[in-house]
Amino acid sequence: MKYFLQGITMGLAYVAPIGLQNLFVINTALTQKRSRAYLTALIVIFFDVTLALACFFGVGTIMEKSKLLELAILLVGSIIVIWIGIGLLRSKGSMESSTDVNVPILKVITTACVVTWFNPQAIIDGSMMLGAFRASLPKEEGLKFIAGVTSASCLWFTGITTFISVFSSKFTDKILRGINIVCGAVIVFYGLKLFYTFIQLVTNR
Repeated sequence: MKYFLQGITMGLAYVAPIGLQNLFVINTALTQKRSRAYLTALIVIFFDVTLALACFFGVGTIMEKSKLLELAILLVGSIIVIWIGIGLLRSKGSMESSTDVNVPILKVITTACVVTWFNPQAIIDGSMMLGAFRASLPKEEGLKFIAGVTSASCLWFTGITTFISVFSSKFTDKILRGINIVCGAVIVFYGLKLFYTFIQLVTNR
């Protein structure tokens, strides 16, 4: 349960910051009927989960065969995680967006796929972050952690869609800023935790 909850915490902190995918889900919930908003959320969840699984198991499997690569990914991953967190702490959430949400479902699917799977930064960040966490976990606990991460994606996108559908008039830039501050702090904490794991592995070699 400990590692599952850690996965949920890390997953929420990583998926919640307001980016293009989140803005698309938010704007859909604000402007479309509820059934369309939930369908869009499910599409985004599918691509988020598949990318998370690929990053976690793909990079993790490679790292198990090379201790030097494991150390390198832990170091670089911790730096990237801390950098992402600091960036969120400094960013300003805004509801301003020119994203067109009144589009056919097929275009929603292809857009979500392209933004997720053809985004080098998303793949690099996801691989470094999740790969680094796999390196820091006991081998038998990895499934619990990634189950938490994927659950976080489901909880976040369905939760934010429900919240906005019900309380659309109260969803403001200030709330978005608050989300970024909380998530940034959590991500920095986990980045420091990863760096500490790196230091431990180096000193124990």
